[in-house]
Amino acid sequence: MTERDITDSWSRGRAREPDDSNRLSEIAQFSETTGSNSKSVKRQTDNNSEGFPLNNQSQKTVSPNYIFSKLPRWMQNWVLWLVLLTLIPGGIGFLAMAMLLKLPAAPNCPKIFWPLASESVRLHCAQLAASKQTVTDLLQAIGLVKQLPKNHPLRGEADRFIETWSEDILQLADQSFQAGNLDEAIAIARKIPDDVSAYKLVEEKITKWQSIWSRGEEIYQQAEAELRERHWQSAFMLSAKLLRLDNKYWSTTKYDQLNQLIATAREDGEKLAKAESLAKSGVADKILEAIKIAESISQGSYVYQKAQESIPAFGRKMLDLAQTNLDKQDADTALDIARQIPENTGLQTEVEDFISLAEAQRSAWIGNISGLQTAIAQAQQIAPTRAVYNKAQQLIARWQLEIEDVARLEKARTLASQGTVSDLTAAIAQAQLIPSSNPRASEAREEAGRWQAQVETIQDRPFLDRAEQIALLEDVTSLQAAISEASQIRNGRALYPEARRKIRNWTAKIQRIQDQPYLDQARDLAQSGNLPAAISAAEQIASSGRALSGEAQEAINDWRGQIRAKENWQKARDAALAGTPEALVNAIQLAQQVPRRSILRMDANIAIDQWSQQLLDIARSQGQSDIYKGIETAKLVPRGSSAYSAAQEQIRTWRQFLNPEPQPAPEPSPTTPTTTGL
Repeated sequence: MTERDITDSWSRGRAREPDDSNRLSEIAQFSETTGSNSKSVKRQTDNNSEGFPLNNQSQKTVSPNYIFSKLPRWMQNWVLWLVLLTLIPGGIGFLAMAMLLKLPAAPNCPKIFWPLASESVRLHCAQLAASKQTVTDLLQAIGLVKQLPKNHPLRGEADRFIETWSEDILQLADQSFQAGNLDEAIAIARKIPDDVSAYKLVEEKITKWQSIWSRGEEIYQQAEAELRERHWQSAFMLSAKLLRLDNKYWSTTKYDQLNQLIATAREDGEKLAKAESLAKSGVADKILEAIKIAESISQGSYVYQKAQESIPAFGRKMLDLAQTNLDKQDADTALDIARQIPENTGLQTEVEDFISLAEAQRSAWIGNISGLQTAIAQAQQIAPTRAVYNKAQQLIARWQLEIEDVARLEKARTLASQGTVSDLTAAIAQAQLIPSSNPRASEAREEAGRWQAQVETIQDRPFLDRAEQIALLEDVTSLQAAISEASQIRNGRALYPEARRKIRNWTAKIQRIQDQPYLDQARDLAQSGNLPAAISAAEQIASSGRALSGEAQEAINDWRGQIRAKENWQKARDAALAGTPEALVNAIQLAQQVPRRSILRMDANIAIDQWSQQLLDIARSQGQSDIYKGIETAKLVPRGSSAYSAAQEQIRTWRQFLNPEPQPAPEPSPTTPTTTGL
């Protein structure tokens, strides 16, 4: 039996009762199967009606010879009839055998009227449908064979097919799940009939699929959250968990998609980090660059939201930088920075208010009445609906007070420019009229203090000039008189620091004149060699705290150093008399303590060289019997002495003797081949 494919549009619902047209088509189909030809039948009928009437109404009697004579000449040939009699029976026999051997045609499943179809036809068509391995065809196959009676001989085979096809449907559902279509997989699985054993696996499968899918979505969402926080490593670790899910869609497609998102988000995150670093620099141009970088991050990026949030923050940094410069009264720089703030920072209203106030303040800082009036006019243009309206009103009130203060200060400066005590006093009084709560109060105090200093200078300068004239003689009496004259300048006056400085100089001169003879006497005693007496005489001056105390203390330190040098030199010579290595080393150490500026230092250096040579001689003598002992003694020769180099050379010689270097092994001489005599 040959199989026929069933068209996709075939269904049992479309089966209908056979009508005349169907019967005609079946007759035609049967004719095609048996090889009959309707045209030949018709042709024979036509021939009978025209040439050879065979009906019962014919009245003539025709003889065979008469008929034969009437035939055409070619039909009278006996060879032709012999060939025809041979071929016609053979052809009929061949057709009969072909019809006997020909298999019956397979049923046309889409056109079968199922209520009348046999069970074998149902099973056959169900197998054909199931072979397509689609959900629809598998369900149709199950529907065809489910209606078999329980006691039918094919029922066992049909049940086995139903179980197999149900498992195939569940497998197709799993394929949909693996392809990423959870809803479709669930819908397919739930189409399995509930009376088959495979149905028990449906809910278990669906629960497993939903669990895997929920876990995948949870991991994906967690990774997205980490990306928004710019935790790239955490997001990557989460993406690796997708590989362990029992679903190809999550472990391949979604895993690759998430890793691509991580790579893209990391690039955008690095851009945003660079922008934040630039914004922290506090330089307007770098903050502008940071804003441009944040703007370049695309809307689909996970850090897009943070980038958008950072743009107003960067703009705020620029506005703060402008305010810092404005606080330093650098209005030009402040305005230049504010005008560069982009509109997308959302600070345009604040920027406009800042520019309006900054321009007004710049006019006020000119410092004259005209500039203040201009500043007031500019600030008055700020509408009450603006956020800086109250601050503008406060500045207007301040500048209005400043106009009054500036007028008083200008009048006071005009008076002070005359330079007389009375004019300066009047200027001070005018400046003091400005209340301490007014904006220009500190400036007024500074001006009044400067003018007060001028008044005090004019008043006290004669005292200081007379004192300098008296001190020109530079004797004790004149210097004391100059000090008395300068002392009339009281503390807190403008010339008081200068007067005190001159008084200290004149007092020091008096002390030098008085103490110099005593210091000279002490130096004479030291020159004569009586250092203890010189020290005793100079100590009175050193402890007095007067002008020559420092000089006297320096001299005392020098004299004491000379005494210690003599003592050390004597101890060194005494120690060297023993002549042992230990005594010589002690003598050398004591001699080295003699100060380099001492007159005994030359003798000490000569003695150190002599004692070093003695040490080397002792070492050489010891080395004749005990090389190790000679080496230890030679090591005592001090660095810098004349014998130091010789001692080191001797030590190397002894060590080489004690530890000779191994001689290289002689190279083997080439062996001469021996010849044997013949």
